[in-house]
Amino acid sequence: MHVTAIIAAGGSGRRLGAAVPKQLLELGGISLLQRSVEAFTTHPAIADVIVALPAGLAQNPPAWLSGIRVVEGGERRQDSVANAFEALSEASEIVLVHDAARPFVTPDVIDRAIAGAAAHGAAIVAIPVSDTVKRVTHAAHADGVIVETLPREEIVLAQTPQAFRRDVLKAAIAVGRTEATATDEAMLAERAGHLVHVVAGDAANIKITTAADLETARDRVAPSASTVSRVGVGYDLHRLVEGRPLVLAGVMVPSDRGALGHSDADVICHAVTDAILGGARAGDIGQHYPDSDPKWKDADSLALLRDAVAIVRRRGWNVANVDVVVILERPKLAPHRPAMEERLATALGLATDAVSVKAKTNEGVDAVGRGEAIAAHAVALLTRLTTPTND
Repeated sequence: MHVTAIIAAGGSGRRLGAAVPKQLLELGGISLLQRSVEAFTTHPAIADVIVALPAGLAQNPPAWLSGIRVVEGGERRQDSVANAFEALSEASEIVLVHDAARPFVTPDVIDRAIAGAAAHGAAIVAIPVSDTVKRVTHAAHADGVIVETLPREEIVLAQTPQAFRRDVLKAAIAVGRTEATATDEAMLAERAGHLVHVVAGDAANIKITTAADLETARDRVAPSASTVSRVGVGYDLHRLVEGRPLVLAGVMVPSDRGALGHSDADVICHAVTDAILGGARAGDIGQHYPDSDPKWKDADSLALLRDAVAIVRRRGWNVANVDVVVILERPKLAPHRPAMEERLATALGLATDAVSVKAKTNEGVDAVGRGEAIAAHAVALLTRLTTPTND
């Protein structure tokens, strides 16, 4: 299937009030036009691209458009699209029309538009409305008066690309040559008697019309801060003795022996605590909760972990995810893993899918393998935002 994309960039963008045509304004050093064109030239389903530019620009297009067909636009959008249609390859079967002022169109949106046109002959991408929609009249009242409330489930906000089988777009263009200005090709296709279907658009596929739109777009491509990441590693080991409970990530695991320690000897919490403190270069568990201090006798290690999280947050770090390996010969920990992960996630302030607990044995090797001890290794990823300086 031969698919052609027409980029409608023939307007002046006067509503934006810029000194150059809107499509030449830059986002992160790249123009709106180039971002929009490259969304299609890099898409594997698009065979060729035609760009409609204002008369002066079409005579001297930007160098990066070398190798791309450029045509002169017209007074109206529909005239620009008609001029581009005349330059279609004989092989073109599906034609997409896209606004140059929508630089954030994604491959998925393009895919859906193509599929919609292939299946139905004509399709637009659109998003539903979330606000209540009112139709108003200004005939007798300067401020406007509500005429009716429209069912919002029947309302969508049209975006581009709009996609058509070649014969459908040809008919729409024929209508556009004789009728008054239309807001898009879908309207002309409707007037030509064709049904136009709707496929899912994308709220991020915004059209840049005003100065506020432009600032929003620039913030999106040039955020004011960047993310820095650090990794911390933790390890803990305790002897196993009779008469002690086996507590892991705050979960009481049925066992004839438990870990010996000054606190509750929760090796998972201790390893994770050391990992997050280490990632933030904030010391270690022995420094903050020494076993020489009676205050920590039989302490709840989940509470110590929550306190450690507060320490690293005060330093500007957030815990992104944690991965733990527990090494224990018996009992089996698989039935208790979901509860452990949930308790850890709650203490860390994370979703459960950001926490992993795995159990291994030591295959009879050393004290852990003989069932005399339990150990845990933990890795934690910490992140924080840093604001660039103007140095």
